[in-house]
Amino acid sequence: MRQVYLDHNATTPVHPEVLEVLIESLREDFGNPSSVHRYGRKTRVLVDEARDQVAALIGAPAASIVFCSSGTEANNTILKGVAAAKGDQGRHLVTSGIEHSAILDTCAYLEQQGFSVTYVPVDEHGVIDPEAVRAALTEHTILVSIMHANNEIGTLQPVAEIAQLARDRGILVHTDAVQSFGKIPLSVAALGVDFLSFSGHKLYAPKGIGGWYARQPATLPPLIHGGHQERGMRSGTENVAYITALGRACAIADRDMQTEAERLQTLQQRLEHGIMKQIPIARIQGADAPRLPNTTNVAFAGAEGETLLMSLDLQGVAVSTGSACSSGSLEPSHVLQAMDLAEELLNGALRFSMGRSTTSEDIDYVLQILPDIVKHAHVFNPSFAASRERI
Repeated sequence: MRQVYLDHNATTPVHPEVLEVLIESLREDFGNPSSVHRYGRKTRVLVDEARDQVAALIGAPAASIVFCSSGTEANNTILKGVAAAKGDQGRHLVTSGIEHSAILDTCAYLEQQGFSVTYVPVDEHGVIDPEAVRAALTEHTILVSIMHANNEIGTLQPVAEIAQLARDRGILVHTDAVQSFGKIPLSVAALGVDFLSFSGHKLYAPKGIGGWYARQPATLPPLIHGGHQERGMRSGTENVAYITALGRACAIADRDMQTEAERLQTLQQRLEHGIMKQIPIARIQGADAPRLPNTTNVAFAGAEGETLLMSLDLQGVAVSTGSACSSGSLEPSHVLQAMDLAEELLNGALRFSMGRSTTSEDIDYVLQILPDIVKHAHVFNPSFAASRERI
């Protein structure tokens, strides 16, 4: 049976070149970067080189990059840090209803601490209107946090325009760029943000490494105390091997980004055209909006997403019904709910996210088996008999 992995937005396999430097570092580079002897000096150089590689990918100064364990930790550090640093100036934040749970849950925590949060809506394409952000800003707003690319539907948000609106009023701006980091060109100068979060395991580096960009790192109080690592911003001995691996992954992404994005967009179009031709009741989320070249979210009216997912899995195809961080939840996707998707579509959505290993043969295999899987799902939904005739 053919094995097809189409869940790269959840996580990616470690790139062979990244694996090589990871293993070499684990084997050879065991020194503590804070030590002054030769073993420590060697690992310090590796960390600094990786910081340069990460910074180059987003057009940032190396001194503005801070390493941590994940995008989730980065988001928590930034939101809680701004709240702590600016809470005496205002206690209001603005975000959107389609953010990752690492943002939404942190905002919920801050609300429990006496902060207020405005969740701006999105349109039917899953895109935020900058004017909605402008309307949400008050004299008490201290931070606007809007994701760059949505992890479920892939839509790109007008972060640069939103950032300009906020910064004109002296308000700090953060973007969760975990899904766009390394997939499409990113420039912190062009975006105009004060903070940007990223993660390694979406970029063919190992799980357990990530970080953030801060225009002025010293403006944030640390989330973790106990040492002076990362210029006092994130205590704990640096994970040298994983930092080195992340640096190499960024260098590879910088090298291959254009050709890989073009290849993935071709596969995305092949998949979407094939689905709509064979299953005309399907609806592709955000199809008319700017999107990541690797992400397709499609809803099949009258079918259950979990049923479709398991049926595809039985035939060797791995996809998702949404964010991997919400796996196991019985609630429909909050992203699709925010887009006001019809009830019959909410529960029948699948996310196909492609990556370096995806081939045109993989897409053709999915298109070969998917129509029958959708038909079979409708057999167990008698109220959708009319739609079965159309497939």
